Amino acid sequence: MAQQATPVRRARLGRAIGPEPTGVSGVVLLLPGGDEVSSRRPSPMLATAPVRALGRRLMRAGRTEGLATHVVHYRFRGWNGGEAHLAGDASWAADEVIRRYGDVPVCLAGVGMGGRAALRAAGHSAVNSVLALAPWLPEDDVAAPPEPVKQLTGRRVLIVHGTNDERTDPELSFRLAARAKKSNRDICRFEVHSDGHGLHQYRSEVHALAEDFVMGALFGHGVSRPLEDALAAPPPLGLRMPLASGFGKALRR
Repeated sequence: MAQQATPVRRARLGRAIGPEPTGVSGVVLLLPGGDEVSSRRPSPMLATAPVRALGRRLMRAGRTEGLATHVVHYRFRGWNGGEAHLAGDASWAADEVIRRYGDVPVCLAGVGMGGRAALRAAGHSAVNSVLALAPWLPEDDVAAPPEPVKQLTGRRVLIVHGTNDERTDPELSFRLAARAKKSNRDICRFEVHSDGHGLHQYRSEVHALAEDFVMGALFGHGVSRPLEDALAAPPPLGLRMPLASGFGKALRR
């Protein structure tokens, strides 16, 4: 009896969150978290819940501008060393955006290991901005090359990290941002005081900041003064910007 070939796993772009605009003029690709090493398939609902909440907020904010938000469903749960599967899937998703919608700007928005994927895949020609929430980054290792930052040149980048994150070291995201800032002035990083990995304590403020950033990066909207100051400030000021409690309540709509 002939042995059946193992089916090839493929990444998948989820349905647009909410009603898809008639004319799409910008896209956010939502990249869920993952594991450092795993060949298992991600759990669709469990893995995507945190980014879906963000996606709904962005969808409502950008509906009239023609914003479409999609969750990227990975082939594997793990980054898997040099394979960098999650970053590869993010790049595939950007290709898929071009195929579906044409030449529109893309923001990669990732959480945890998805944040690393967003930062790594930023060199794709369709990507103009990156939002990385509590990104997982590898420890500095003299035997391995540092996490690359050249692909961030020419992109607007926002990193947000809780100071009490015990799963992904906030100091590592600061160091990456500091290296990237040397060749890209359009990068900033906000610290959420006393919050943990899930950024639950100040989720409303984090989502308001994300909305502010995405609407500015994709559609040229004016951004809030704190975000404007963080992008303009030299390091380390613009890379350790505190996210104020209540941020977003007074933003102009």
